[in-house]
Amino acid sequence: MPFAARTAAKVPTRSAFASALRRLARRDHSEAEIREVLTGLGHDREEIDETIARLKASRYLDDKSYAERYTRSRVAGQLQGRVRVRHDLRQRGVSGELVERALTGVAADGTERDALDAAARKYWRFHASVPPETRLRRMWGFLLRRGFPSGMVGECLRSLWPKHGETLESLDVAETETE
Repeated sequence: MPFAARTAAKVPTRSAFASALRRLARRDHSEAEIREVLTGLGHDREEIDETIARLKASRYLDDKSYAERYTRSRVAGQLQGRVRVRHDLRQRGVSGELVERALTGVAADGTERDALDAAARKYWRFHASVPPETRLRRMWGFLLRRGFPSGMVGECLRSLWPKHGETLESLDVAETETE
């Protein structure tokens, strides 16, 4: 069979299990991601189902653990908030229940609050040349884009920079009007 015909038909060159293991050796994946990759490689549904079952039995694939590790990594390591992490995990095909359980764990131990504090302080330092009122307004938007809830952002900024309370109050009002 000529090369062009073979690639057009998407004939898998290795087993689904081997392909999945190669993916999982590089980084964690959700079950939905592995299914999507294996489907794209041309594996049939039955082989994919067997592979997923085998990966789960070997504990190489576990959406609950994946959601917990991903959440901790994003919140503590990359200073992202729950809104963004929730969106990213849902995009990766993790069920809503598992996502909420992972987020609850991070919120309960204060990791998200610590990440918000660190992100705010880092932003403040890196933008030292910008006037404080402008810096606070920009930081507000930055932290919201990072996925932190607006109420938590307001509390954090008020506790870190209480002398700029008027600016922060105007941001609270503007935020509630747009919601």
